[in-house]
Amino acid sequence: MSTFLSILVAILFFCLIIIVHEFGHFIVAKLCGIRVDEFSIGMGPQIFHKQGKETLYSVRLLPIGGYCSMGEDEERSDDPDSFRKKPVWKRMLVIVAGAFMNLLLGFVLSVVLVFVDGGGVSTKIVYFADDAVSPEYGLQLEDKIVKINGTRIFSVKDITYQLSNDEDGIVDFVVERGGEKVSVNGVRFKTETDPETGKTTLVYDFKVLKEKATITNFLPYAFKNTLYYARIVLMSLADIIRGKYGINDLSGPVGIVTTISDITEETGFDISFILDIATLVTVNVGIFNLLPIPALDGGRFVLLLVEAVRRKQMKAETEGMIHFVGFALLMVLMVVVTFNDVKNIFVK
Repeated sequence: MSTFLSILVAILFFCLIIIVHEFGHFIVAKLCGIRVDEFSIGMGPQIFHKQGKETLYSVRLLPIGGYCSMGEDEERSDDPDSFRKKPVWKRMLVIVAGAFMNLLLGFVLSVVLVFVDGGGVSTKIVYFADDAVSPEYGLQLEDKIVKINGTRIFSVKDITYQLSNDEDGIVDFVVERGGEKVSVNGVRFKTETDPETGKTTLVYDFKVLKEKATITNFLPYAFKNTLYYARIVLMSLADIIRGKYGINDLSGPVGIVTTISDITEETGFDISFILDIATLVTVNVGIFNLLPIPALDGGRFVLLLVEAVRRKQMKAETEGMIHFVGFALLMVLMVVVTFNDVKNIFVK
């Protein structure tokens, strides 16, 4: 039952992420006086629809996307409220509104997560294990970790990420100690090597302070959690570009739901885990949509930026073709990623 519940919750979260994204486009378009022809949740065959005064509201079969149709391709429309008739700055606001709402949703989910967990975890060291090695190289109790290997630390998840990706067990820290920033370089930790994969990982030998949620700290903790995921997404994109990860390492909705199901089977239904994954996914959707790729919001924004510089609109047919090619390539990628997700369900 817990597995079924986790899958159901994951699907509902996907739908929520899509609704929030498209609602961002929708509400800003309305505020800018732009006509919205259709507000759709999902892709594929239509399973429900309701005609409003101006907008058709519809739900489609596949919960893998959605759209807010504003007649962007209407070249010769005489309607002054059509998308292409509005000033370029208003169209820019509409385009980025979806991604902004996803990032805002990530922050809201992080706020909920802080209260569900009963508080947040700081970056202040409050405990060393009995066999800890790192104090011998300069780390002290009450040190607040500011940087690890040159990377700014905002949350305990940043600490976990940086240390888990270190292989030699030698780490450079910057800590806040007595109100001053102090460099503590060459801190050594014990390491362990997995006999099956041969991967070497660092052994944590300290703990940081967990604080109860208060009126003064819950917003900073939520913001730092959202910021952590935003940076992880950007770093992952950079790693893909550098070739560190291949297409087989990517996961889509099927892969994410499967991962949630597998972990739930092992640990039971954990609302904190679900909220954490949902935060990652919605932040990922927000940032991914801002990439300057045709068919994505980022690609549309780039074309609007070119229009603002040229002070001349691109022909609707040309713009439509650019986005069609980008959409086709994204669909091919989605099919490949989904195929790999399904294959991995049966081949483990």
